Amino acid sequence: MIKLGVNIDHIAVLREARKINDPDPVEALGIVKRAGGEQITIHLREDRRHIHDEDAERIVQMSALPVNLECSTDEEIIDIICRLKPHRATLVPERREEVTTEGGLDIMSYEDRVSAAIEKLHAHEIEVSLFIDPDLETITRADALGAEWIELHTGTYANIYAMLHSNLLHTHHSIEDLELPRHTLQTKLAESLEGLKGAADHARSLGLKVAAGHGLNYQNVKEIVEIDAIEELNIGQSIIARSLFSGLEAAVREMKALLG
Repeated sequence: MIKLGVNIDHIAVLREARKINDPDPVEALGIVKRAGGEQITIHLREDRRHIHDEDAERIVQMSALPVNLECSTDEEIIDIICRLKPHRATLVPERREEVTTEGGLDIMSYEDRVSAAIEKLHAHEIEVSLFIDPDLETITRADALGAEWIELHTGTYANIYAMLHSNLLHTHHSIEDLELPRHTLQTKLAESLEGLKGAADHARSLGLKVAAGHGLNYQNVKEIVEIDAIEELNIGQSIIARSLFSGLEAAVREMKALLG
C-alpha cells in the first residue's frame, strides 16, 4: 500500500494572503493523522512565502506523524533543518520567481552543494530524499551521494494529463507548450508514465526508496498508484483545494482511498 504524505503548505498560503494568524497549519496535524495520512510534508522556502520558521518548528515538535521537510541546499536553510531535526529532509530546487517547484534538482550541476547538504543532514541523523526528474543517470548519482530516498517529479505527467483530460486548455492557465493535438498528448502521456515507471524501477534496483509528487490530484493519481516501485506520494494543493468544500478530514480520506 502506498503511503500518503500530506503537504500542508497551502494552508499557510491562505494565511499569508491576508498576513494574519489564521488559518494555522498546525491545526491540520491531528486531522491528517485521524484521516489516515502517514506523513506531514512542508516546504521551508528561502523567501518564506508560506511556511515560516516558527511554523516549521511547531510542526516538527507537535506532529505525531513523521515530518518531511522540503528545502533548498542553501547553507542557512540546511542549518535550520539540522536544528529542527525532522524525520526527513527532501532537497528541492528553488527559484524565487517560480510559482511552484517546476522541475527536479539538478544534481550534476550542483553536486558539491548537494553532497555537503547530505553529509550535514546525516551527521544530525536526518534521512535525505532528493526531489529529481525521472532520469536514470540522475537517480544513479543520487544513490552514489548517499541519499536514502528519491522523490520523482511528476509535474510533466500532471500537466499533460490536465491538458488532455480537463478544461485547462480553455482557461487562462493553459500550458502553451502543450497546446497540441489530442493524439500527440496521448502519446506524450504514455511516454511520461513509462518514464516514471522505468525511473522508479531503476531506483528500487539500487536500493533507494521511491516517493513521487507534484501536481497529483484525485483524477490523475490512479496511474501513478499502479507503479509498483513507488511507495509514497506527497500531495498537497489538490487535497487542500478539495478540503474547502468537503473539509480536510474527508479530503484526506478520499485521497487515501485512491492509494489502495
